[in-house]
Amino acid sequence: MVPGTDLAALGIDLVDLRFWKLPPADRMAAFGRLRALDKPMFFREQRVPLARSGAGFYALVRHADVVEASRNPAVLSSEPAVTSPEPPPWVPLVFGTPLVNMDDPRHARLRRIVSRAFAPRIMARLDAHIQRSAENLVSDLSSAGPADFVRQVAEPMPVQMISAMMGIPGRYQRTIAGRVAAMTRYSGVRGDMRRLSTLRLAAGNVRAIGELRRIVGRLAQERRREPADDLISTLVNANVEGERLTFRELGSFFDLLLVAGTETTRNAIAHGLKLFTDFPEQRELLMSDFDGHIAAAIEEIVRYASPIIQFRRTVTRAYEMRGHAFAKGDKVAMFYPSANHDESVFDRPHVFDITRQPNPHLGFGGPGPHLCLGAYLARKQLTAIFRELFTRYPGIRSVGEPGMLLSNFDNGITDMRFELGPPGAQAH
Repeated sequence: MVPGTDLAALGIDLVDLRFWKLPPADRMAAFGRLRALDKPMFFREQRVPLARSGAGFYALVRHADVVEASRNPAVLSSEPAVTSPEPPPWVPLVFGTPLVNMDDPRHARLRRIVSRAFAPRIMARLDAHIQRSAENLVSDLSSAGPADFVRQVAEPMPVQMISAMMGIPGRYQRTIAGRVAAMTRYSGVRGDMRRLSTLRLAAGNVRAIGELRRIVGRLAQERRREPADDLISTLVNANVEGERLTFRELGSFFDLLLVAGTETTRNAIAHGLKLFTDFPEQRELLMSDFDGHIAAAIEEIVRYASPIIQFRRTVTRAYEMRGHAFAKGDKVAMFYPSANHDESVFDRPHVFDITRQPNPHLGFGGPGPHLCLGAYLARKQLTAIFRELFTRYPGIRSVGEPGMLLSNFDNGITDMRFELGPPGAQAH
C-alpha cells in the first residue's frame, strides 16, 4: 500500500450503499485510486445472520490481478459461492449447486454435459429464432410507441432466446422474467444488509428459485418421456457416453442460464443504446459500415458497461499476489469494471471506441474454466437487435438518465425512456 494511505483517506468503501449510488464516472475514479495502490485493499463487512459471514474481502481491481485469479481455480476457489451474500448451507442441499459455484472435478463433469447446449448445431438452429425475435420486437415499437426500452426490447429479447433454446413454451416467459428479476435483486453486497428488507429479498429469491424449478422440473419429466428437439431433452436424456443431468442439476443449470444469459444480455442491450446516444460519433461510424464494425462494437459495449460487476473467490491455501500474502479462507472480489478500465491495458479506457483493438476485456469473465459459455449467444443477440434497431430507426436514442439497479453485482438498467426518431431510413 502507498505509505500513509488507508480507506478513510481514500474515501472509498465498496461495501457502503452510498458508493454504488455515485455516478459511474465517480465510481471509476475511485477504482482508479485503488488500482494505484501497491496491494489489494481489504473491505470489512458486517455479519448478518443467515445472509453474510462478515469475513470481508480483498478487492482485485487491476486487470492482471483478475486474470491471475481467474486462471488459478485450485488456489482461488469458486466454492462455496461466487456471489455475496453466500447462500446458507441448506440452499445447495435443497436446490443443488450451480455450475458457477463449483470447482473441478464436479465443475468439469457438468460443464462437459452442458456445453452441449452451445454446440454449433444448436446455435445454428437458434439463428432463425434470434433474427425473428429481433424483427418482431422492433416492429412492435411502431405500433406500441416508445415507453421503456428495457421492458419493450432489452428484457424480452434474451428471455425469448433462452426459452427457445431450452424448449420452454411462451406461456411461461412472463413468469420467468419476473423470477429472474427477483433473483437479481438479491445478488450483490448491499449497504442495508442489517435491515428486514434483506430477509424479504432472501425470501423472494428462494420463492423465485422454487417457481423456476417447478417449471423446468415439469418440462424435464415430459421430455424424459417424450424427447423433443430442444435443450431440455438433450440434457435429461443420456448421450452416447451415458451422461445426463439429474433433475436437480438441470434446475441449477436453468437458474444459471437464466440469470447469466438473460440479465447480462439485457444489460448489454440497454447500455448499448445509452452508449450510442452519449457517443453519437460512434453511432455514425457504426452506421457507415455496420457489418465491418459491429463485432468490435459489441466487445466495446461489454468492456465499457461490464454487465456483471464482480465475482468472488475463496483462497484455499497460503498464496501471494503482487506482494500481498493471502491466508487460507480469505475472500477476494474480482471487480470487472475496474479491470476493464485499467489504463495499463486500455488506451483512454473511459472513452467508448468501437474501433478499439486489441480489446482484451473481461466482461465475459477472465480466462480459465469459468469463462462464460454463453458469450457467443450474447454476441449474436446484440448483433441482431442493433441491426434491426438502427436499420429501421437510425435516430433511436435514450432520453434522460436511466433507472439503475442498486447493486454491486449486476450493472443493471431497470428502465430507460427512449425516442424512435424518423422511421424508414436505411443504414448506409
